[in-house]
Amino acid sequence: QVQLVESGGGSVRAGESLTLSCKASGQIFVINNASWYHQFPGKERELVATRFHDNSVTYTDIAKGRFSITRNHLNPNYKLVSLEMKDLRPEDTGTYLCFVEVLDRIGGNWRNFWGRGTQVTVFS
Repeated sequence: QVQLVESGGGSVRAGESLTLSCKASGQIFVINNASWYHQFPGKERELVATRFHDNSVTYTDIAKGRFSITRNHLNPNYKLVSLEMKDLRPEDTGTYLCFVEVLDRIGGNWRNFWGRGTQVTVFS
């Protein structure tokens, strides 16, 4: 199994910054892609950013120029996926969820995991 724990959410004023973190631990041989999603109450989850195993990244239009997704696998106990968010706007308010696609061992299967999310509130 793989556990994802997000942190770093909070309440900030428009224009301020937050950095979200997602700690992935458990049976992980390699993470293929790691993504952050945004969900507003009553709405579908929307992809914000993805960093792939080859270190390439994609951002949705709302995130370009303001958000940055990074991966840090230096700690032997967990893998870290972060989302640095700058110049936050009220429309960025919502729950941010971490998603990873994981290979649990050599010759194993690719599996998808979601975190429970961390809340971000941006007020004007």
